[in-house]
Amino acid sequence: MFLAGLGGTLVAPRLAWAQARKMFVVALFPGEEEDDQPAGQPFFDELRRRGWVESTNIDYERLYGRGAREYMERLARSAASKEPDLIYASTAALALAVLKETESVPVVFTSASDPVASGLVSSLRTPARNATGAYQSAGDGLRRRMQLLRQMMPSATRVGLVLDRRATESARQRTLHEDAVRNVPGMSLSVGEFTNFEAVAKLLANFRREGIQAVFLSPSVTLLGRRRDVVETAMRNKVALIGHRLEWAEAGALFTYGPDVTDALRRSASLVDRILRGAKPAETAVEQASRFELIVNNRSAKALGVAVPGTLLKTADRVIE
Repeated sequence: MFLAGLGGTLVAPRLAWAQARKMFVVALFPGEEEDDQPAGQPFFDELRRRGWVESTNIDYERLYGRGAREYMERLARSAASKEPDLIYASTAALALAVLKETESVPVVFTSASDPVASGLVSSLRTPARNATGAYQSAGDGLRRRMQLLRQMMPSATRVGLVLDRRATESARQRTLHEDAVRNVPGMSLSVGEFTNFEAVAKLLANFRREGIQAVFLSPSVTLLGRRRDVVETAMRNKVALIGHRLEWAEAGALFTYGPDVTDALRRSASLVDRILRGAKPAETAVEQASRFELIVNNRSAKALGVAVPGTLLKTADRVIE
């Protein structure tokens, strides 16, 4: 009873302020609802914690892109036409699509791509347009992923990279992976590029024929949106996948190491809260999610015949069995 009373005390003042007019937010996600609804829940939970109660003082319309870039562009157009109080875009590609459709509706994003390099904002401190958000800064995450792979699969001296040529940072991602591999003695990189998702299965099969046992996944709204299909194809080809965010490990990748997605979603929600209360996106600094997490899918490891060292299982932030 005490906890329930305390919760009411904390939320009630926020509700009193917000109930003057119910807000309307459109939230865009890249994949299928069954995958992205649970993955994006921390965003909505944080908004509720801050006093935004669905159907009481805020309404959401959640739209899902089904992993098709062309469909996501139509979603962005539809979202802007609804003239909501704010649009939340869960990836950089979705945010860029929305910004092509509106210069007036506030946009908050969660981005794994550099927001300045991708053209989302003018600077992290002063976005200078109708968008701001949370940036999952990669830091030295890629180099660490290479080191972790070496520990898990010492025999993987040649690794692959699936690269989306239509992704915002395609050229930069290629350079980053090439540089990271050069810092791992005895390891080389083979790059497979695609423009249409149908080519991904062929790339993975080619990697396997070349004797490549482990493949890195570059940031891509198309790959992320179709992650179940990507993982199923990789498992059929006995190829281990390495990703940069939690959703990949949950879908079946061998492991992921990168910025804490939950932290980034909560930061995005805090920015939505501020903007709905009157802050201007152009003057609201982009937040950086800098906490990193290691997620190991031990179920996939066993299926692939990979013996993950016990020390890594003990130090992982989460192990999926």
